[in-house]
Amino acid sequence: MATISPSMDFADPRTARAPAVAASTRDPRLDVFRGIAMFIILVAHIPNNTWANWIPARFGFSDATEIFVFCSGMASAIAFGGVFAKKGWLTGTARVAFRCWQVYWAHIALFFFTAAAMAAIDLWWPGDGSYVAALNLQHFFKNPEQQIVGLFTLTYVPNYFDILPMYLGVLALMPVMIALVRIHLVVGIAASLALWAAANIGTVHFPAEPWTDREWFFNPFGWQLLFFTGFAFMRGWIPAPPVNRTLIWICAAFLVLSAPFGSWKVLTWIDAASPALGDWIKGAWRWMDYQDVSERFSLRDKTDFGLLRYLHFLSLAYLAWAAAGTGGARLRELASGAAGAAPRFLLAIITKVGQQSLAVFVFSMAVAQILGFVLDQLGRNAENHILVNIWGFALIAATAYIAAWFKSQPWRSKGR
Repeated sequence: MATISPSMDFADPRTARAPAVAASTRDPRLDVFRGIAMFIILVAHIPNNTWANWIPARFGFSDATEIFVFCSGMASAIAFGGVFAKKGWLTGTARVAFRCWQVYWAHIALFFFTAAAMAAIDLWWPGDGSYVAALNLQHFFKNPEQQIVGLFTLTYVPNYFDILPMYLGVLALMPVMIALVRIHLVVGIAASLALWAAANIGTVHFPAEPWTDREWFFNPFGWQLLFFTGFAFMRGWIPAPPVNRTLIWICAAFLVLSAPFGSWKVLTWIDAASPALGDWIKGAWRWMDYQDVSERFSLRDKTDFGLLRYLHFLSLAYLAWAAAGTGGARLRELASGAAGAAPRFLLAIITKVGQQSLAVFVFSMAVAQILGFVLDQLGRNAENHILVNIWGFALIAATAYIAAWFKSQPWRSKGR
């Protein structure tokens, strides 16, 4: 949540006198926190990974997906917001369309690689179960003609492959949201809130399977609220909140007190210690999931991005922002080596992973299933879980550095 001044290109046109300089430098907090999210996402997607029992999602409403989407909104404000400001709406829309094109083909490639890898394992290392079936991909292999059409039209979105389609949908909304904010900031905010509310009461969503009424697991009409919150903070549409003790204590209290209502793990601990309190919390869970508004309305729903997930993430983000210091001062101190070589080394890796998040995300989702197969072969004991997770971390770090090297285009001459 950077304190960048508003770009008048996005302000009320009646008060805009001259376009402001668009943000062009990356906030270190953006890369570090998105890098952390990439490591958590890898841990969460390795099948039956014991390390996944201790990721943030096990202790509250929100998880690494919120970090990824929020930071993507902030990064988009830098990468695309400046284009809209300097080059105009049509050129900015073209830039967003090009990014959508990249994300779309990344999604297609991820699906085919993962499906092929799981099919190869089933063919060459047959065991008690099917790795294809474990990802619920048997429908694709039974009826490939229908599912290929569905895959390319995004009407067939298996659960494991649902984040990039959501990201596509949110990106596609960006030109619309910017056009609305140019009318007035209130119009853009109202539109975002209206879309989010419509998603949460089941009015707008996309189909995920041709043979059922299941919708995309991540509804872009709901998740756009978080994306554009990050976008708005980075563009200066809304001011960053002040850092003070009162807000820090409020956010910390919300995170602690909401843990039993957002986590089965914490609820299990409480239920064991006090069955009466556990029963009361279970009743609160039922209340949060079923309201009179709609049978599918939920205050903590992940598909449509329920209200409690939003509040939980904002509280967590505020504490992280305060801990990072003004302008990420504490992160810059670590990067300078003031705290030692080891923290500087780790922070450099995390930052690089955050900078190359799309390449890292696609690779991690593909390699996570293979790492699960490796665990099955080695045996699922504590030592092997450590080995496989650390190896996975090394692989996604290497992916980030390789992607950065290719993006630098070292084959191009830098001289005259």
